[in-house]
This record gives sequence, structure tokens and C-alpha cells, in this order.
Amino acid sequence: MTEQAWGYELTILFANAFRLAVEELHEELAKIGFDDVRPSHGFVFQKISHGGATGNELADHLGVTKQAASLMIDYLEERGYVNRQPHPSDRRGKLVVLTERGWACIRETERLFSAIESRWEQSLGPAQVQSLRQQMRALVGTFPKGKSGAFRPVW
Repeated sequence: MTEQAWGYELTILFANAFRLAVEELHEELAKIGFDDVRPSHGFVFQKISHGGATGNELADHLGVTKQAASLMIDYLEERGYVNRQPHPSDRRGKLVVLTERGWACIRETERLFSAIESRWEQSLGPAQVQSLRQQMRALVGTFPKGKSGAFRPVW
């Protein structure tokens, strides 16, 4: 297809680059002992890394039912990534927080994503990557919800 016939190629390229980065991330995480985390778990980790969250907050963040969020929390808790603690201001509530294993997974994710970006710099050059970063910020800002900063799944 020519560019004229396929006017949304850039959108597909962005999506494909993200998908490939996430696939590489999870292949590498599996090699170092995190073979039981899935891409959706990263959205949980991202949300609770800022002081924890309740199951209801996670369900809202993920755009899933409370039951689905609870099942995901159970899965992560059974594998040692999170635990439930008493909520500091709600005696009946529980706060989901990261364990040391959860934090270790986040540190490895940051390292691996940084390595991917370094590879991009080697391919494109630092100035081009910095320009791309600025342009992507501008593009994100063109969306009505683009300034919220929340990194949420697209199901």
C-alpha cells in the first residue's frame, strides 16, 4: 500500500513498536526468573508503585470488574509479587502493595526498557531519539485525555 492509500500507517507503527518492545521485555524477564508475569500485570505494578491501591482502585484503573481485579491480585500474591495489607484509613479495606519480588521485577523492567531505548539511540542517534521523545509528548498532548499521565491498558 502506498502512503496515500494508508493514511494511518504511523498509528500502526507506534502500536507495533510498543507491542514488540513489550514482547521483548517479557522474553527477557522470563529468562531471569519472571516468567509468570504478563503484560497486564505491568499496569497493576504501575498503579500500586505509588503507595499501593485498593482492589476497587485497581479495577477502575484496569477497566475490569472488581472480581477480575481480585483474581489478578490473587495470582500476583500467590507468586510473591504483591501482598494485601490493612488499609491505613479504612478498617475493612485492604491495600495491595508490592513485595520485594514485585520491586525487583519493576527494576528489571526499567533496565530492559532502558536498554531498548539505548538501542534506538544507537540506531537513530541521541539527537533523533530526543527529538522523537519531544514529538511523542506533543502527539500525546493532542488527545483530550492525553495529559492525565495514567498508563492504562487497552483491552
